[in-house]
Amino acid sequence: MGTHEEERLLLEDGLIVESGSNGLYTGDGSVDIKGNPVLKSNTGNWRACPFILGTECCERLAYYGIATNLVSYLTKKLNQGNVSAARNVTTWQGTCYLTPLIGAVLADAYWGRYWTIAAFSTLYFIGMGTLTLSATIPILKPPECIDSVCPSATPAQYAVFFFGLYLIALGTGGIKPCVSSFGADQFDDTDSGERVKKGSFFNWFYFSINIGALVSSSLIVWIQDNAGWGLGFGIPALFMGIAIASFFSGTPLYRFQKPGGSPLTRMCQVLVASCRKWNLAIPNDSTLLYETQDKSSAIEGSRKLLHTDELKCLDRAAIISDHETKTGDYSNPWKLCTVTQIEELKILIRMFPIWATGIVFSAVYAQMSTMFVEQGMVMDTSVGPITIPAASLSSFDVISVIFWVPVYDKILVPFVRKLTGKERGFSELQRMGIGLFISVLCMSAAAVVEIQRLRIAREFDLVNEGVAVPMSIFWQVPQYFLLGAAEVFTFIGQLEFFYDQSPDAMRSLCSALSLLTTSLGNYLSSFILTVVTWQTTRGGKTGWIPDNLNEGRLDNFFWLLAGLSFANMVVYVFCAKMYKSKKAS
Repeated sequence: MGTHEEERLLLEDGLIVESGSNGLYTGDGSVDIKGNPVLKSNTGNWRACPFILGTECCERLAYYGIATNLVSYLTKKLNQGNVSAARNVTTWQGTCYLTPLIGAVLADAYWGRYWTIAAFSTLYFIGMGTLTLSATIPILKPPECIDSVCPSATPAQYAVFFFGLYLIALGTGGIKPCVSSFGADQFDDTDSGERVKKGSFFNWFYFSINIGALVSSSLIVWIQDNAGWGLGFGIPALFMGIAIASFFSGTPLYRFQKPGGSPLTRMCQVLVASCRKWNLAIPNDSTLLYETQDKSSAIEGSRKLLHTDELKCLDRAAIISDHETKTGDYSNPWKLCTVTQIEELKILIRMFPIWATGIVFSAVYAQMSTMFVEQGMVMDTSVGPITIPAASLSSFDVISVIFWVPVYDKILVPFVRKLTGKERGFSELQRMGIGLFISVLCMSAAAVVEIQRLRIAREFDLVNEGVAVPMSIFWQVPQYFLLGAAEVFTFIGQLEFFYDQSPDAMRSLCSALSLLTTSLGNYLSSFILTVVTWQTTRGGKTGWIPDNLNEGRLDNFFWLLAGLSFANMVVYVFCAKMYKSKKAS
């Protein structure tokens, strides 16, 4: 992880070259917490990363401590049906990946990533505390079932529970888009040696996420099912407090990027200025377009971007009109924008097709905490005298990630690097494409397991009984393991892609946009569930996903997602071939 041996090998391969930023100070405009230039020798790099990785590990333990088994809490304690519980979980998880847009805009425009993480972590911790109280205090939760009679939660009990749950969703909105970008900020983007280490950072960042998730999907899930939900929610709340302490502990070592003003405002300025000058002819010589003469960009914390020939209609925003030439007034960005400002918007537009293909993958990923769990609940969960919670099988997804990250970073990357000559082995686009292919295999494996489970249910005459079939839950391991492999390629590839290809002053926003695919994927999963349930229950039919899954056809649902994933992969390959990378000066 960032060793001298790794640097030596890269030098031998000719992948680290002399850079103009190899002086005492960083060359990417980073500063310390007081706003002063930072020395490269005693800030950032791997020395600052343990605090950030520790923060992410503890925060993800807290998040997955709630998310992993949430569907079980809703069905067993709040007494909701399978479809309602699955819909509530995916809607909440979707919201958790939608709120990062709020945190990202605040981070890029006003507060910076550090203070955004600090403020939203507090909200997160309050939400965790509220959720713990709702599962602990008797008046805030429904009474236990008596025989087969299970009282529903009151509106007040639902209100307290969902208030805490959605406060967590708001709190995570300031953390998710900023922590990975803040960690990557610790590596000077103008230094080739540090740039290679940054690629490794994303792998270990995701590794830290999954260490936290492993503890949650095994130990925390077991505590929730066996020792009580109050303690099961309280421990994640404690770890959220540890995450906050870890983050602040590394403050003297951090490198900070200055906020560059509202990215949304800058995009609107480009659109307005280009519309105002719609009747002006675009010059063939791009050097005639307006750009500041300074070495740095007019946008705080951003390098200049080179002009590209796509989307030429937006170039009108940088045409210097006769009036502006006569008056010498170039100060109104609603009338005249720099080339860099226009290129920011072009980059986002070029990213859009790649971004959109991540939505279906996220819908597949959402099944791990919903349909995979519900499938596992009607399988044999016993290992001798021990009963395994169905949700704890997600630990095999985490184990898969923990296995694949070092294999990818230490074996695959050096091997592929020799073949391709690329610093990181695979390009970000190649990496994501491999993950999309594996996701097709994952859904196919889940469908095959369900076909076998239903066959056993028919053999033992259990179709009309809502009980587990005598088929070991460990038959689910391959689908979880494949999903973990797909994550390592797709999700980490997305982290790299949306950080590296984004404009310097929009990195939090672009990280939030990558997370938005997870949000929309969860909403897509909820939508597909709703449509499938409506369509397959018409005319009084049982449907694909009834409360008694032995009567359903969950395998058809998995095949449907496998087909969507394959079609999505084909579209992605086409979009990836058309994509043109960012050109920074």
